[in-house]
Amino acid sequence: MPTQQGLIALARGGYAARGAIYLIIGIFALLAARDSTRPKDSHKSLEALLSQPFGHVLVGLVVAGLLAFAGWRVLQAVRDFDHHGKSFKGVVIRTGLLASAMANGALAFFALGLLVSGLESAGGSGGGQAKDLLAHLLSWEHSNTLIYLIAMVPLGVGMAHIVKGWKASFEKYFEADKDVMRYVRPVSRFGLIARGVVFIEIALLLMISGSNYKAMNPPGMKDALDALQNLPAGGVILMAMGLGLLAFSLYSLAQAAWRRINMDVPGVPGA
Repeated sequence: MPTQQGLIALARGGYAARGAIYLIIGIFALLAARDSTRPKDSHKSLEALLSQPFGHVLVGLVVAGLLAFAGWRVLQAVRDFDHHGKSFKGVVIRTGLLASAMANGALAFFALGLLVSGLESAGGSGGGQAKDLLAHLLSWEHSNTLIYLIAMVPLGVGMAHIVKGWKASFEKYFEADKDVMRYVRPVSRFGLIARGVVFIEIALLLMISGSNYKAMNPPGMKDALDALQNLPAGGVILMAMGLGLLAFSLYSLAQAAWRRINMDVPGVPGA
């Protein structure tokens, strides 16, 4: 029983940490709608958070939460707590959960690097090895093909988010009464669709760049939001995306409060 309670606390803390990250990103995106120099991605948001009063404490809490979330994602993928099964669709979903664990773990270690090394030194060395590896991969003769394959990941994630938001399929994992869901449902749908749009745009940026992709400056969320800002009426579009990412933050916080954390492993009686 204590182990189950610990896993539940780990999962809820992880969802809350993800909500905190997207809360910061969404606020910066809204500010950037008026000032394009504002940061808009998770790394810059963590750096900005660190510069605030008690920033080290706040970033430390985010690190713990992100590591908890990464651990929960691994358990979801390996132990199949949500009963996705071993069908093709189930395997794809569980693979996506594992990829999410890796992404959140990497972000947690980046934030930990900020705490250990200090903001200035971490900014120059935190991603050095990753960039060297990326540069090595992109020196391959058919590296553009590799990029197109990599782009399939955010493309698939983005499409899945949009479908999930449109169908509101997330509701089956919530344990909240109708009065709560009356507010959670529309906010969560908007947030999921907005995050899906950003991920699809990241995929498109990867595809368009093709063999011209720069190892030292891989496109990410900031590039996607910058591209939206450069469109006609870009400030309005960016503001809408900022509100959408804030909505995704609220969706994550709602998961921390009301998501059903299932501890039953399929095929294992009394798990």
